[in-house]
Amino acid sequence: MKAASEALVPRAPASHTGLREGWQRLARNRLAVVGLVVLALLGGLALLAPLLPLLPLADPNATDPSNRLLRPFADSAHLLGTDALGRDLLSRLIWGLRVSLAVGIAATLVAAVIGSLIGLLAAWFGRWTDMALMRGIDVVMAFPYLLLALAIVAVLGPGLLNALFAIAIVNIPFFARAVRGSTLSLIERDFIEAARKSGYSHARILFSELLPNVLPVIIITMSTTLGWMILETAGLSFLGLGAQPPQADLGSMLGEGRRLLMNAPHVAALPGLAILVLVVAINLVGDGLRDLLDPRLRSGALSRPLAATASDAPAERAAAGGEALVAHACQQPLLGVRQLRTHFLAGQRTLRAVDDVSFDIAPGAALGIVGESGSGKSVTALSMLGLVATPPGRIVGGRIDYHGGGQGAVDLVGTPLARLQAIRGNRIAYIFQDPQTTLNPLMRIGDQVAETVWQHRGCSWQQARARALELLEEVRIPDAAHRMRAWPHELSGGQRQRVVIAMALANEPDLLIADEPTTALDVTTQAQVLDLLDALRRRHNAALLFISHDFAVVAQLCDQVQVMYAGRIVEAGPAAELFATPRHPYTERLLACVPELGQPERVMEAIPGLPPAVDDLPPGCAFAPRCHLATEACQSAPIALQAIAPGRLVRCIRHAEVGRG
Repeated sequence: MKAASEALVPRAPASHTGLREGWQRLARNRLAVVGLVVLALLGGLALLAPLLPLLPLADPNATDPSNRLLRPFADSAHLLGTDALGRDLLSRLIWGLRVSLAVGIAATLVAAVIGSLIGLLAAWFGRWTDMALMRGIDVVMAFPYLLLALAIVAVLGPGLLNALFAIAIVNIPFFARAVRGSTLSLIERDFIEAARKSGYSHARILFSELLPNVLPVIIITMSTTLGWMILETAGLSFLGLGAQPPQADLGSMLGEGRRLLMNAPHVAALPGLAILVLVVAINLVGDGLRDLLDPRLRSGALSRPLAATASDAPAERAAAGGEALVAHACQQPLLGVRQLRTHFLAGQRTLRAVDDVSFDIAPGAALGIVGESGSGKSVTALSMLGLVATPPGRIVGGRIDYHGGGQGAVDLVGTPLARLQAIRGNRIAYIFQDPQTTLNPLMRIGDQVAETVWQHRGCSWQQARARALELLEEVRIPDAAHRMRAWPHELSGGQRQRVVIAMALANEPDLLIADEPTTALDVTTQAQVLDLLDALRRRHNAALLFISHDFAVVAQLCDQVQVMYAGRIVEAGPAAELFATPRHPYTERLLACVPELGQPERVMEAIPGLPPAVDDLPPGCAFAPRCHLATEACQSAPIALQAIAPGRLVRCIRHAEVGRG
């Protein structure tokens, strides 16, 4: 027996990998790259401004009335021409760019520091501190920001420094409100509560726990505000309240050239064009930073997810056919899945979350899917109703044939959205893992259950509420008539899960999909919910697809079981037989991790290693690097799913040796 070994390959430092991945995410936004290049060129010119005397460029403040209002490219000594005083426009543009960038960046930093501090303090201390600080922010925001800036400069007096202070003050509220909102969503998190109970000081919690978590919000706000601050600074200088002569500034140059629009339009057009290009470049880079810093956008999913999972052309799906092996082929299955493949497209990476999965579910049957986290269980179930978010998810192959409703088989992959929505929550219902996020926190319990009935049955609202009351009583909600008026947060975890089950059963579906519905519950409540789910399934004669990583729970509920690993089914068969005599090393190892009552001496060993990345699966068996039976043949070529007995399937060439040592 030859044990599998992993090749040791040199790995790049984590910092280099992070920078490379960050650049790849930024590079996917081509406009951001264009903006970054333009901004780098303009910033480089601004940094080189002090070196102008070393270059063949004129002094920006040197006047030459004999060469006034020269056209661009009319004189080799003045490439972009001259203004009304004969000053070189190219030199003044470079110095003006330097001044505008410096003032804009400085004002942004001042506003970000003060505004972020106000937002953090207001959210953390709350009560009177929050009221006092945020009402002050509201007063500032009550005035049009440009008029307020004009008023501040009028009080302080004209000048570039005073303009900087004015622009910073009027932009403080944008940072304060953004940071306060983000902080409020964090202060109730468990890690903040743990820091508080560990005796951390207010300052330590604010700057070591909260600030790093809101820093992406601050940076994104800075990137989107910098362009506005440059425009506002230019506006004040245009009105003569910012940079004072002879200092060059893009706004003041634009103001000086407005009187010459008819005779020499280039004097105003050039600084105006420079402002336009600079601000657009900054905004494009800001969009790229948003994609880079927001973890929800790392896959490039800039648009709202579609109402149904995108799929490939029907011709390709039809080619999947029905030749695949299934664990318990039925003469007339309620649902037949054939060679389902669901991938996630993340930039240049393709994550094969579900790869070649086939099975049948008979009417009234209970099928369990087990496996480690990330094995593809939930994605398989979500694919059935087109609930995998697109982008980045996509069904790239296979069929999902639904035989219910008396209308013949319906392929749920790529079916018209209206027809799919008529099946969702009606003929096929989904029970999600966390009822706290499933239920709408702003709707009463009774209204949410009634809405499910009203949406699909076309009855009156009174009839829907009457049916909702019946359902709540059926799932054993105590004092159901009173609980109809309760909010989700007023119920316990077990009661919320019962409400979700009631919503799933509202329209007497043909198939219930339960995605780890008891994971967040205590053992006693879990047993009650499982008993309830099984009793209601039998009463309504509904098929059940139960997803879990807990073999004991699956053994209690399910007739058939299939084990998934790295997006594929590795073993399937009747529950009693599969648990008694596993034929895949992965199943055997999973069962070895399950504790048994009355056997305290039993040694439970964790499975060595980690599951493979689904965007870099090995050419052979995906479990081979962790398997004690793996040989060269296991790692060199794909392993097919084969029938070893009636109703028993396994994806292993050494299945006969499993359990012998």
